[in-house]
Amino acid sequence: MQWQEVCENQNLKNLPFKIELNSQGKVLMTPVKVNHSILQGKIIGHLYKNITGGEALAECAIKTKQGTKVADVAWASDSLLEKIENEVECSIAPEICIEVLSFSNTKREINEKKIIYFEQGAKEFWVCDSFGNISFFVQEGKIEHSKIAKNFPVSI
Repeated sequence: MQWQEVCENQNLKNLPFKIELNSQGKVLMTPVKVNHSILQGKIIGHLYKNITGGEALAECAIKTKQGTKVADVAWASDSLLEKIENEVECSIAPEICIEVLSFSNTKREINEKKIIYFEQGAKEFWVCDSFGNISFFVQEGKIEHSKIAKNFPVSI
């Protein structure tokens, strides 16, 4: 499948799962718990408190060579939004791509997403664990705090 088909498929419209595509176009579905959604909301709130000139994006679809991946939360600057806001899936990753860990995530999966989001243009990759602790990464490796959202808390 292509992402446009997933978005328009009536059978997939109201599923309570996060949907992504693998490199063969197969639909991957990941169930999430309520705490996952709560953490997404808290992250979005903190993004708006710490950064101006852009938008927080929930469940942000990003086109990659590994298929369509969906960042749980992302931040895109106004200048990037001008390029991607009318796309079906982001051709360029937002500046910050954030994954909120769920029980089904593996370290390998998260590491692969980190690599492919950087390949698509992300400047930072964040990981939020189930307790609300945030780890920040740039392409060169782990950093103590975000360089884009300098006052973003390490725990929410």
